[in-house]
Amino acid sequence: MDIQIIIQNIVSWFLAPGIKIILILVVTFLINRFLKTFIKRVIKKQIRNNISKEEERKRIETLMSVFEGTLKFIVWVAAVIIILPELGLNIAPVLTGVGIVGLAVGMASRDIVSDFISGLFIILENQYRIGDIIKIAGLEGEVKEITLRRTIIKDKEDTFHSIPNSKITIVSKKSQ
Repeated sequence: MDIQIIIQNIVSWFLAPGIKIILILVVTFLINRFLKTFIKRVIKKQIRNNISKEEERKRIETLMSVFEGTLKFIVWVAAVIIILPELGLNIAPVLTGVGIVGLAVGMASRDIVSDFISGLFIILENQYRIGDIIKIAGLEGEVKEITLRRTIIKDKEDTFHSIPNSKITIVSKKSQ
């Protein structure tokens, strides 16, 4: 008799919150796909003025990697916050705790904030893009990735270097 009650509880849970959770995950995935396509269209539309195809490709790739990663993170965090109540968790204390931790981390991590602000200016000012050959922090190589927090370059020996954006003071760009 106990097994029958357990099976009924599992089935009733799956039919109500389980389906909602699956639906939330599917919608989150679809929103991410839509945002990726939308962002790419908007970026392409804004960039097309007076630049070559190669420059356009590099700029689009750079902006896409930054905006796509940021929005994907935001959408998935929102999905987790929506799913938690479906699992029976009260999210008010969780959000309060996250807010307090966020405030403490924000105050303690001025280097990270500085990295983000520097990264934002690097991207907005189009100082360099993915695929450019640059020299920063005494290292020369091809830009492989740019995020708001760091720049990754690959040197001639195929060594990857991760440089925090706040540590970049002088950039020498070798290619267009």
